[in-house]
Amino acid sequence: MRKKLFSIAIPALFVAAVMVSCKKDKPLTSESNEVTTTKEGSQFTLDTLNSKVEWKGYKVFKSENTSHFGTIRFESGDVTVKDGKLESGKFVADMSSLTSVDLKDSPEDLGKLNGHLKSGDFFEVEKFPTASYEITKVTPATEGDYNTLLDGNLTIKGITKPVQFKANVSVKNGEVSVATEPKDIKREEFGVKFQAPAENGVIKDEVTLQISVKALEKK
Repeated sequence: MRKKLFSIAIPALFVAAVMVSCKKDKPLTSESNEVTTTKEGSQFTLDTLNSKVEWKGYKVFKSENTSHFGTIRFESGDVTVKDGKLESGKFVADMSSLTSVDLKDSPEDLGKLNGHLKSGDFFEVEKFPTASYEITKVTPATEGDYNTLLDGNLTIKGITKPVQFKANVSVKNGEVSVATEPKDIKREEFGVKFQAPAENGVIKDEVTLQISVKALEKK
């Protein structure tokens, strides 16, 4: 059963790790972008019930047959709109909400997996309870399926790295929505370097994240 659990748990584990950051401690290292956005404009508050991060991790080859996937909820966030356009934003994810979706029909395996992912063996959720993404620059996109380029700083387990997302951004009727492309992140850049025993398969360095948030204008 333990060997089976590791086979199920490890791929998902690393994807979740990508979104871990430390709320209490300063980043251990930082290669962040300079923040060029401002707080000038109308303020919007994240709708945490309708916002989430979707994650997916892979074993051996990147395919649907070797992946695990799930969600992480946000605990807080804010967005600024200036002249009808997105100006800035920061989103803070609650790592205690990390869960697998593909194991939802197996409560025993799901409970063991989620507990293991949050333990000191891997993501140290007690020490690093949140993940964050702060937008540092907003650029209109003129080509492709997304209307905006978001440059920002992603913090994971005390390590901050610049990450750019393509996104569709909408501002209308007192609501802002941001839906990013699925983006591959290299987990080892954020200090997540664990490797499973060879018999359980090689874990890909790349993990995929997709952010979907809604924010409502402050009254």
